[in-house]
Amino acid sequence: MLFKQGRYSGFITPISYVIDLLVINLFAHYLPIQLQSPILFHGYVSLAWTVISFRNEFYKVHRYTKVVHVLKLLFVQFVFFFLVLYAFIGFFKQPNISRLALGQYFVFTFVAVFSIKFLNYILLMKYRRLVKGNIRRVVVIGKNKKTDQLIKVFNERTEFGYQFVMQFSPESSKFNTTNCFVYIVENNVDEIYCSVSELTDSEIAEFIDFADNNLKTLKFLPDNKKIFSKKLKFEYYDYLPILSLRDIPLHNSLNAFFKRAFDIGFSLTMIFGILLWLGPLLAILIRLESKGPIFFIQRRTGFDNREFQCFKFRSMTMNNRADAVQAGKNDARVTKIGKFIRRTSIDELPQFYNVLFGNMSVVGPRPHMLKHTDEYASKVDKYMLRHFVKPGITGLAQVRGYRGEIEKDSDIQNRIKFDIFYVENWSFFLDVKIIVQTIINAFSGEEKAY
Repeated sequence: MLFKQGRYSGFITPISYVIDLLVINLFAHYLPIQLQSPILFHGYVSLAWTVISFRNEFYKVHRYTKVVHVLKLLFVQFVFFFLVLYAFIGFFKQPNISRLALGQYFVFTFVAVFSIKFLNYILLMKYRRLVKGNIRRVVVIGKNKKTDQLIKVFNERTEFGYQFVMQFSPESSKFNTTNCFVYIVENNVDEIYCSVSELTDSEIAEFIDFADNNLKTLKFLPDNKKIFSKKLKFEYYDYLPILSLRDIPLHNSLNAFFKRAFDIGFSLTMIFGILLWLGPLLAILIRLESKGPIFFIQRRTGFDNREFQCFKFRSMTMNNRADAVQAGKNDARVTKIGKFIRRTSIDELPQFYNVLFGNMSVVGPRPHMLKHTDEYASKVDKYMLRHFVKPGITGLAQVRGYRGEIEKDSDIQNRIKFDIFYVENWSFFLDVKIIVQTIINAFSGEEKAY
């Protein structure tokens, strides 16, 4: 029996990271290094380890990563950590630190982290091979020597955690992309591997569009044919080269962990700093002007195309069109207090509870009503790609002027363009920039904030 399959093993890397930090700090605490400023040393080694890890991509170990690569990561990580460790003595003028004890600390840390990393690596492989957990279901498009090699890797290297379910041959007279797509959807396939040499340009384009619009991972077996003017990711499964069309930063579990940590901290700050005192005041004003609930709760589409309940302060009179018709300019349904809280985006503040609950992020593509998701998914190319990440209270499209009512097709097309850029180019600093711009816009006002 297969264990439940998760789309991404999101907790493995953050847990490994926390354990390693605990190791380097516990050894620093218990070994007789003769520290004059223990807090300074703990902060220094923790920061150094974090920076080196990011630069070295120390925690970027995939299911198909070779042992040699893991050894290389360990070697580079500890060479730089050794240099930074002994630089502490001269940099902070710590002559009383025992060099011998510092060397013992380095050796103990190396042995512990080395053992933990390899134990984690081996246990995960055994878990996939013996327990059949953390599995990705895959199909292969193409019938040639390379695809046969790939299928052999999937079937023999069970520790990689891939379950091969079907092969389609484009050379067959029965081959049809539509039939492939139906099979992929009906059989819950996670990843599609295409041999570029056997597909026409139009068929390749169809697979790209299908993968984007159905949240499937698409990868290519390379050949001499020209691929696309996109940033390609080059990987090895055993000794077989694989090209991946798209690498989404937030699918890196360490990036996702830090974004989630920031979301929790920021949402708690907003809830305790603003919502706890502003909420009751707005509740009184909203109820005084019109009867009905304080909060407007609407079902919207979120991460991985899952539905969730999105919270807002109610800014309209009670009506039966709220789930079908967006608010427009001079909309008669909007109350007086509603105009103010919509113009300043205060009506969105309860969504920090959504962030705390894990349905949303502070920054991300804005969640759409279910009706609009169904409508735009069939009308706007690559629309579903925005659901690869959690929706946000604010987003890149919003700070670039594409918020509020969709008046013409170009509005939603430009919004999706910015959403996709955000998904494919996320960084923490981009999030900070968007948050700052959102605050500025809230005070200066926006043309479509109605």
